[in-house]
Amino acid sequence: MTSFEQPTSARGYWIGYVLALILTMAAFALVTSGSLPRNTTLLCIAGLAILQAMVHLRFFLHISRKSAPIESIVSLAFALVLLVIMIGGSLWIMMNLDLRMTL
Repeated sequence: MTSFEQPTSARGYWIGYVLALILTMAAFALVTSGSLPRNTTLLCIAGLAILQAMVHLRFFLHISRKSAPIESIVSLAFALVLLVIMIGGSLWIMMNLDLRMTL
């Protein structure tokens, strides 16, 4: 049995939920504390977003890097493309809005 054929367990979902919750709280804490410079905060948030997307892919969609059927590899590639578009687009919009607000 490969990792894609294993039955899901409640433990795996709870681990994913807790990790996603911790990553979300860490992003909010970075923004609300204001302890880091703006650019560093943006980079940290982008890193946390990537980690959170990986947690969702692994624990909720059950996609891993192990050998798998072609459908899983294609879905992982599609998810990575969407991730880059969403994070890059969000950062682009936020920086553009910040630039327009400071003018």
